[in-house]
Amino acid sequence: MTLTPTTRPTTHPTPLTKQPTRTPALTADRGRGADPSPSALVRADGSPVRVLVVEDEQAVTELLSMVLRYEGWEVRGADDGAGAVRCAREFEPDAVVLDATLPDMDGLAVLKELRRELPDVPVLFLAARGAGTARITGLTAGGDDLVAKPFSLEDVVARLRGLIRRTSLRTGAHPGGAAAARNDCVLRVGDLVLDEDSREVWRGDESIHLTGTEFELLRYLMRNPRRVLSKAQILDRVWSYDFGGQANVVELYVSYLRKKIHAGRTPMIHTRRGAGYLIKPGE
Repeated sequence: MTLTPTTRPTTHPTPLTKQPTRTPALTADRGRGADPSPSALVRADGSPVRVLVVEDEQAVTELLSMVLRYEGWEVRGADDGAGAVRCAREFEPDAVVLDATLPDMDGLAVLKELRRELPDVPVLFLAARGAGTARITGLTAGGDDLVAKPFSLEDVVARLRGLIRRTSLRTGAHPGGAAAARNDCVLRVGDLVLDEDSREVWRGDESIHLTGTEFELLRYLMRNPRRVLSKAQILDRVWSYDFGGQANVVELYVSYLRKKIHAGRTPMIHTRRGAGYLIKPGE
């Protein structure tokens, strides 16, 4: 297999397979000593996020390490399961990239050992395309996400960012744990969380996919918890017009949101007849 690393993140994913042909033009120490960007991820104490890469192919480990350091993160590598467990115990990573097939241990066995040391650490599996359905199901059930080989470096970074954010929001910031560099980009109402930077939404541990308009509507509601917002206010803020004849579009999108946000849970979006809508924690 050949390795086609990316030089820096682009909007067109570059496939990563295994055998390097050129050196990527990445700055390995980017971010060290520099102020984080508004959406940067750091640990609660301000130090870089830590990622453990467990992969028996040295070329893949080096490329992943390089692109993750480009994000300003601290990276360590291990090439087998036993080494991964030892490193995790010492390094205490905020996320792990784990090859599903290692020389000494199966990926699920490594995951089990890692979780004994670090119960909440998110794990991103790397698995070869064409892996059996049962194996993929087992990996996704045990781990937090999975990327099939060949993969793009950008995809790995994006998925890790999402996992780290999601874990920090679920467990809460704690000394040494990863957290968002800015808290003002995260909105919370009860167990509903909206990240304005990553445009991700969760209720409890479950990620919720929203369209662009649904996201903007939910953001407006969550910025004004327990406040009744009229259809005219919502139209003006979300759709940027206040033509009364189109007020039914608000009802339509509120119904879309309810289906996704409620989904068998305690309702959070409420109607005040003749007045408008409000969001409040489920009770």
